[in-house]
Amino acid sequence: MRRVAGQRRTMNIQRITPGRTVSTLLLCGMFATAPLTLKAQEPNPTSRPAGAVEEGPNGIYLYRVQVVQRDLDAVNYFHRSGSTKIGFQGTTLLPGAKGEAKVQSERGGITIDARFEGLTPANGFGREYLTYVLWAISPDGRPQNLGEVLPAGTKNNINVTTALQSFGLIVTAEPYFSVSQPSDVVVLQNVVLQDKTQGVLEKVNAHFSLLPRGAYADTEGSKSIADPITRNERSPLELYEAHNAIRIAMNTGADKYAADIIQQAMQDLRNADDIDANKKGDRKMEITYARQAVQRAEDARIATLRKQAAERQRNTEIAKNQAQEQAMQSQLDAQKAQAEAEKSAAAKAQADAERARAEADAANARAQAAEANKSVESANAVREKLKEQLNSVLQTSESARGLIVNMSDVLFDTGKYTLKTPTQVSLAKVAGILQAYPGLKLQVEGYTDSTGSPEFNQKLSENRAGAVKDFLVTQGVQINNITAAGYGEAKPVADNGTASGRAQNRRVQLVVSGDAIGVQEQAPQ
Repeated sequence: MRRVAGQRRTMNIQRITPGRTVSTLLLCGMFATAPLTLKAQEPNPTSRPAGAVEEGPNGIYLYRVQVVQRDLDAVNYFHRSGSTKIGFQGTTLLPGAKGEAKVQSERGGITIDARFEGLTPANGFGREYLTYVLWAISPDGRPQNLGEVLPAGTKNNINVTTALQSFGLIVTAEPYFSVSQPSDVVVLQNVVLQDKTQGVLEKVNAHFSLLPRGAYADTEGSKSIADPITRNERSPLELYEAHNAIRIAMNTGADKYAADIIQQAMQDLRNADDIDANKKGDRKMEITYARQAVQRAEDARIATLRKQAAERQRNTEIAKNQAQEQAMQSQLDAQKAQAEAEKSAAAKAQADAERARAEADAANARAQAAEANKSVESANAVREKLKEQLNSVLQTSESARGLIVNMSDVLFDTGKYTLKTPTQVSLAKVAGILQAYPGLKLQVEGYTDSTGSPEFNQKLSENRAGAVKDFLVTQGVQINNITAAGYGEAKPVADNGTASGRAQNRRVQLVVSGDAIGVQEQAPQ
């Protein structure tokens, strides 16, 4: 909750228990979590025109974002309070859809087992839509992509986890599964089930950013099109999503601003297409390649929009400086003409003095503007160079928090935190690279999969992060510039239900930030 100057906000909170409801009034300043109620969406009058770029959560830039208001029932699922049920009902876009979910509150997160019925092929809402995504919306309007609801057959199931405790649930039609923000094609919303849903409800007006229909391609609304794409066709839906994701990324200019990423995505798509053309091809590998192409295409789109925004900002600054120089020059010309018209020597001397001061101010303004532009360009160049150097040693990616160097668990013995010799060699190289950039901050973060007890995993992640930190210090990294923390199994990046997913979750990340690369140090979300 935020306090607006001179105003106090109140919220009506309801505790839901089987057979009764108790209402309480909670004043601004106290913590409570949210239910939010999907009404008709209305554009924010201050939203930017179509085609504008807005900065979304975690520094992610979104194309043609407008803010709309929706009311949604959100529930605070008490920490480790067991299971409860929540219902789903279709919106006016898909009134025949419905569903139900079992919500289990456990240590480290909340598990959602949802079942839906009546989901028609998503491209009935427009050619750019191919699938559905389940979202958790926090009381403050922050969306979290929980996973893809595959539009196959008449029943659709999904089992996911979230670190949020208070949230509402919606299902939207999307062009592919790895989108960062929900579209405004909301087809399902959660509803409280009488005598079944347990938790705390809070009625608030929640605002969250939605990508309006047409942001990806021209659409004809909710009219069905011929030959809708479904999972029942010979080619898997993931292949169509991959083609769609790359098309959208290319439309934003990814071939110019993120050429290396989009080329990798296109190679993944070619591999998937080659397998699809073979009637006896490995369908699991085809889907693997297709999903990788989708992920890389989304990364390329986000990187493109970020670089385009930076480019526009630089151009705006340049235009502003040129206008200031022209205005200053006009002022100097006017002063010169006035000085020549003056007959008095004293007046002429005064005019000359003012002209000299104006020239000095103009020179100082130009110098400051040039220095500011040089600083921004230098930080970008340093960040790109550092990323390239780190990538030559360990896999490195760019995020809103800075450069993330990823170390998989194969660098440690199973269940232990002793650094293997190859790991020490790689970390020694990383330490040598970082010493060339004084003042950088380094956050060492350890993570595990869900195998084993949460206590063991937490301790193992802390020990692994600490071992990496201690070794880097011995290699010359300043101890005041490095921190270490373990997060156990609480922040998975993949499904712990598969061996490949658990392998991705067992990792140690080095998050590099600092003024030298233009990124301030941030804690993980």
